[in-house]
Amino acid sequence: MSIVDNGERIAALTYAVRAHVVLKYLGQLALVQAGLTCAPLLASLYFGESRLAWGYLAAGALLAAVGMPLSRLPRPGRVLTNEALVITALAFITAPLVMTIPFTDAGLSLGDAFFEAVSAITTTGLSTLASVRHLPRSLLFARAWMQWYGGLGFVVLSLALLAGQGGITRRLIDPETAGQELASTVHAHARRMLVVYLALTAVGIVAIWLAGAPTAAGVEHVLSAVSTGGFSTFDTSLAGFASGSTAVVITALSICGAVGLPLYYRTWRGGAGALWRNSELRALAFALALAVAVLTVLMIFNDGLSWPQALRRAAVLGVSAQTTTGFSESPLATLGDATLLAMIVAMVIGGCVGSTAGGVKLLRVLILFKVARVALRRTGATSHAVMEPMLDGKRIEDADLVRALLLIALYGGVVLLSWFAFLAYGHAPMESLFEVVSATSTVGLSTGLSGPQLEPLLKVVLELDMLLGRMEVVAVLVLLYPGTWIGKRDQSL
Repeated sequence: MSIVDNGERIAALTYAVRAHVVLKYLGQLALVQAGLTCAPLLASLYFGESRLAWGYLAAGALLAAVGMPLSRLPRPGRVLTNEALVITALAFITAPLVMTIPFTDAGLSLGDAFFEAVSAITTTGLSTLASVRHLPRSLLFARAWMQWYGGLGFVVLSLALLAGQGGITRRLIDPETAGQELASTVHAHARRMLVVYLALTAVGIVAIWLAGAPTAAGVEHVLSAVSTGGFSTFDTSLAGFASGSTAVVITALSICGAVGLPLYYRTWRGGAGALWRNSELRALAFALALAVAVLTVLMIFNDGLSWPQALRRAAVLGVSAQTTTGFSESPLATLGDATLLAMIVAMVIGGCVGSTAGGVKLLRVLILFKVARVALRRTGATSHAVMEPMLDGKRIEDADLVRALLLIALYGGVVLLSWFAFLAYGHAPMESLFEVVSATSTVGLSTGLSGPQLEPLLKVVLELDMLLGRMEVVAVLVLLYPGTWIGKRDQSL
């Protein structure tokens, strides 16, 4: 068969998205978010902030008014991958737009309100506000709450991203749903992940209460930690807590959030042995230990800290960077370029696939490492030797490698373009790179560039970085691709 004939066959099997499918599921998500808005609404009533209560009520009413008629559209036989990706992208874009209503009622400008909402829904925790000390209590809760359901939403909706990946990725993330139709897979996956997520959150709330943290601040930090979000109710982040044990609990929860949620479910079903048999989890443990060790050495020899100070600070920042959580105990402005670069590497790699963490993900790094290792071994093998890259006893398919390379390349392209924008405005190279990587990996750590003084265009750049990083770029590209909207639609589905 010629290349032309093959291309024509592929084109014949390619369909544009159906508007009624996208609108139906966006309507259902709007109703879910309308229900989720009740939490900050109740918080505003509890704290006596009636003005914000009207804002949350207006946002919820708007979502319900749009969602109710759309959700009644006919249910499709199945959902195509490009439709799921479009729904994912639009959900993460429209959610912060709606939440700017109550955020502006809290006294924020429209630009700052949208930035905070994007940072919240993408579980980034980056802020351009000079201080959060005087913000309304319900707004602080709303930011943490958005991070919490944004993290869960990403884990569930990420199946749309996984649908186009190779077999090993799907099997390692959720083997029980591999091969099922996309809609039923998401439904089954959502139920399991909700149970796991609620269990982690409940354990975290009990632990933070036992550590002696104030109730409201403790709950808000738990919501941010489990979602690897990093929004704090204090200007000094974890240093705002009086008890050091609180920081230990928050750091431990950050690590739990960076572990793939399906792994908890498989451990509950198959025993604790499933934990250590997982290559990605072992890689996370190694990456965390390496990040803390490297940062400790750099802080002692380059930044002039004593070893107890360096070890404590490195433990918090190493875990925060690797898990992409974004908490800290002291400003980063005093750290040298070498220390910042080490943190940048950790932020780029990030946590596990199927977790709430950002970055390119450890699984993709492992895939590249395994493939490179086999390629090196083949140079010394005979021509008849058969060597296949394996991960957790499963063969790494070409689709896995292509997907990993594509996502890493797209991530690098976003970072380079955004970095260029910061350099064009005359900002320092290392601080600019750190800020861009922090946004794209949805970390939230800042060297101080993200603030009220940041140029409006650069704020938009960081907003795009957060959205692109959270959706791993592919969903946005599918949303913008003309073929997604223009073309033949399969009416038989």
